[in-house]
This record gives sequence, structure tokens and C-alpha cells, in this order.
Amino acid sequence: MTTDALIGALRDAEAVEFGEFELSHGGTSEYYVDKYLFETDPDCLETIAGAFAERVSPGDKLGGVALGGVPLAAATSVAAGVPYVIARKQRKDYGTSNLVEGRLEDGEEVVVLEDIVTTGTSLVDAIEALRDAGATVDRALVVVDREEGGRENVEDADVEMESLVTASELLADRD
Repeated sequence: MTTDALIGALRDAEAVEFGEFELSHGGTSEYYVDKYLFETDPDCLETIAGAFAERVSPGDKLGGVALGGVPLAAATSVAAGVPYVIARKQRKDYGTSNLVEGRLEDGEEVVVLEDIVTTGTSLVDAIEALRDAGATVDRALVVVDREEGGRENVEDADVEMESLVTASELLADRD
């Protein structure tokens, strides 16, 4: 899967918007990548899942970061034929109260999937939750790296992060 094909899929889903946007970490941006548009568009989701599936091995288990990483993990699980678990942002007050949902064996290798990385905080929190639950986490795959320090924060957690698209690539023809 080429970067151009992925950018085309994001644009076809009308997931890249320009204007003035407030981001979840409190900063502002002149562009916004709407994960809800690209994750609910079947063609775009299939393209992303296919690109992620090319990057995982049959013995891997996927970890989807709640909320945005869950549809990515589910679609990639089907495309790659590998199982997945869900890493919650916080424990629920009922049921099992687990931070990680699904079957996870102690020491199992998990590749974490995330939609968009800005500061990397949500991804690092999910990595820590998975590790606390017994997983081994060395890799993370993300759709878009906004190139705002997230990669460095993820790598500080001893995890290799690979993005399908960077902000520089996504915005290259905007000049």
C-alpha cells in the first residue's frame, strides 16, 4: 500500500479538513484529520486495515486503543487473521473492571494500533495498560503522525512507532 493511496483514501473520505481547530491536548491547528470520518468510511477503513495487515505477522496480537483504535484493530484483525484486545482509557465501574478487554496471555506480543498521534499520551497510556496486563509491547502502528512530539514520547516508552502517513506527507501539496 503506497502513501499516496492512503492519502487518497483519507481525502476521499473527506477526513482532512482545513480551518482553525482545537486539538484534544489543548493546542490549535490549521488542519484536522477526522478519525470518525475515516474510520466509518468502509473504503478508507479497508485501505487502512490492509496497510496495517501488511505490517503484522501471523503470530502477532493487535491492541486497539479505545476509542479510535478499536475499529482499526477489528478491521485489521479480519484482514490479517490475527486476534486483538482493547486497551481502555480508564476502568469501567462495573463488570470485570479491566483496562484490557479480550484474551491476553502473560508475555504475549502485542502490536498497538492508534488512529492519530499528536503528543502520544493516549498511545503511551495504552502501552502501559497492556504491559501492566502482562503484554510485551515493542511496536505501534498509527494512521497519522502529526509530527508534534508523539513519536518521541512513544519511543521514550521503548516502543517503535510506524505511521502510515505523516503530517508532512499529508500536507505536502497544500503549499
